[in-house]
Amino acid sequence: MIILGIDPGIAITGYGVIDYEGNKFSTIDYGAITTEAKLAMPERLLILNKGIKDLARKYKPDAFAIEELFFNKNVKTALTVGHARGAIIVAACEEGLNIYEYTPLQVKQAVVGYGRAEKHQVQQMVKMILNLNEVPKPDDVADALAIAICHAHSSRAGELFRIK
Repeated sequence: MIILGIDPGIAITGYGVIDYEGNKFSTIDYGAITTEAKLAMPERLLILNKGIKDLARKYKPDAFAIEELFFNKNVKTALTVGHARGAIIVAACEEGLNIYEYTPLQVKQAVVGYGRAEKHQVQQMVKMILNLNEVPKPDDVADALAIAICHAHSSRAGELFRIK
């Protein structure tokens, strides 16, 4: 099963593409879609939308896993990330992908075995599980791979939309 994991953000959206077969992981690709702060919001959302569509067309994932919005004290940041998530989810829908959402707690539980794990613990486990030479950077990329791993480990995926 090919899984595209996404850690959404307006400036940096991390992505990770993994293959999970018979309890074995292999890394296909990972990286980030970035947008410049000087661009208007609609342009940034369009870049994210197109970037996700390009990844979907290139890798034809069986599942699209994205982190749920974690609301913090900064309302403006939450709204901006919400806009990014919307553009990303619309792209996945338009490409006919099966979409699954996971909370940060679920991701930490699936990757580290402890829902309150620290960020560096998650990153180290991503490195170990995927047999990588180093922790992927920036952090958003490691987080996207963790989300993909979470989906692979999830026996009861939280399905948001099913297009197929």
